[in-house]
Amino acid sequence: MTRCAVMGTGSWGTAFAMVLADAGSEVTLWARRQELVDAVNTTHENPDYLPGVRLPDSVRATTDAAEALAGADFAVLVVPSQTLRDNLAAWTPLIEPQTVLVSLMKGIELGTAKRMSEVIDEVTKVGPERVAVVSGPNLAKEIANRQPAASVVACADEAVAKRLQAACHTPYFRPYTNTDVVGCELGGAVKNVIGLAVGMAAGMGLGDNTKATLITRGLAETTRLGEVLGADPHTFAGLAGMGDLVATCSSPLSRNNTFGMNLGRGMSLAETIAATRQTAEGVKSCESVLDLARRNGVDMPIVEAVVDVVHNGRPTQEVLQALMSRSAKAERR
Repeated sequence: MTRCAVMGTGSWGTAFAMVLADAGSEVTLWARRQELVDAVNTTHENPDYLPGVRLPDSVRATTDAAEALAGADFAVLVVPSQTLRDNLAAWTPLIEPQTVLVSLMKGIELGTAKRMSEVIDEVTKVGPERVAVVSGPNLAKEIANRQPAASVVACADEAVAKRLQAACHTPYFRPYTNTDVVGCELGGAVKNVIGLAVGMAAGMGLGDNTKATLITRGLAETTRLGEVLGADPHTFAGLAGMGDLVATCSSPLSRNNTFGMNLGRGMSLAETIAATRQTAEGVKSCESVLDLARRNGVDMPIVEAVVDVVHNGRPTQEVLQALMSRSAKAERR
């Protein structure tokens, strides 16, 4: 039987643990808090993030990272992206030679502008053939309710991607393989920022034309950055690109969309953070995405606008006017 460690017990980590278990794997969830571990092991439920959802009996939890990682074929990393490096520093001595490290995180590291797979490889030095990514339109609550969904499992080694595909393929979760790790990661990271922008527009009372414009031009920005970094542009037309972007920008289950909506309604950053229980990755990653774009000479005006609102305190209406008054140009530029 395939053994999987899921390092993190937020809503997406818990939902993916369910997927792995339903696909036939033995799953150990790692959590920081003993009370959450006790709840999972005694009631088969994560009351903090997926209340009312019963987890399979083959999912158990522990606070001991060594216990979770022992004998794991796959170690699924699903902590806030800005905490990954510190967590990995502690976990690396516990990772066994056969373990493939799987990133479910959708962010870019502040300061280094590195993608999550780059951080994983840099800290653990396992090599790209042992680092995989899962990315797509994967709203955790819907998957936890076993509603049909698809995703992309990407790894530089196609054989490893196929192994991971088999480990998470269920009647309701359909994974596709890809070797374009760069494209899949960028699609997942940038869509959070565009989700904030679309949420802001909705909070301001703007309609579907505005939202469609932000989604489409946001995808164009993502593709521009991806091509410069060596991604396959076709990836951005797929599940890890357009698919994930549409889900994030259209669903009230999206944390980034909801966060942006509250900002658009006039709430301050501090008020919005206080009202948001879980991490909205785009809030921090918008800065690192913009940093990555500037390092590579790529123009990303929507991302820049989000940074202006979220971190520079610029009013949403003023930022919108600045975006709309940019010089006219051909669409494919």
